[in-house]
Amino acid sequence: MASYETLLVERRERVAVITINRPDKLNALNIQTRQEGAAALDELRDDAEIRVVVITGAGDKSFVAGADIGEFEGRTAVTQRDVMTGRSLFTAVDGFPKPVIAMINGFCLGGGCELAISCDLRVASERARFGQPEIKLGIIPGGGGTQRLTRLVGESKAMEMILTGEMIDAQTALTLGLVNRVVPHEELEARTMEMANLIAGMSPVALRLAKEAVKTAARSTLDEGLRREVDLFAICFSSKDKDEGVRAFLEKRKPEFTGE
Repeated sequence: MASYETLLVERRERVAVITINRPDKLNALNIQTRQEGAAALDELRDDAEIRVVVITGAGDKSFVAGADIGEFEGRTAVTQRDVMTGRSLFTAVDGFPKPVIAMINGFCLGGGCELAISCDLRVASERARFGQPEIKLGIIPGGGGTQRLTRLVGESKAMEMILTGEMIDAQTALTLGLVNRVVPHEELEARTMEMANLIAGMSPVALRLAKEAVKTAARSTLDEGLRREVDLFAICFSSKDKDEGVRAFLEKRKPEFTGE
């Protein structure tokens, strides 16, 4: 695994943990962090041993407090568009074929909220705070916040968060469906890894196809989604994991999935 200046990447058996390591900046995303994050995902994509990725922030104050605003000064509309039309960390996370879990340990604002909602699942500390405060800088969310947030929480709540720029607490985020679970702060890592390890024990083939099927549901019509689901379900029957899963069920034992 390559070494990175702004990230820590740790393998824990079948789970990889990517930690955004800029605690002095509340883990704000600068250009280097975004590039390194996408590069780390490229490496983990090809690692057959890794079945689940967890993304978090260093320290206990912040997941990611947003973009590194210092990089905005002096940028023109043209240069900003050039930056944003390059490879996106958010798109890299969203399109990653293996499950990705955000472990949210504190402030999850702006680009941090956009990173979290690019992940497949979100486990939040009770201390976590969420928001899209870009409006207070005279700009709007630009990393998918207006699109993914709306799909998660609905137009009305997304509009409120984006137009007011105000933060919401973890329990409110849970009620809205923005996060999957809220846990005591001191249990965040253990509870997140429990979920990650549970998922990592499933068939890698089925995980990839299930993720594709669910994402299709959010981005197509019902008829298109149902047709794609049938195709993906049928593909499962070409895998050795399907044969192992059926045998294990009939033999009343735990399956040993290999990803084949």
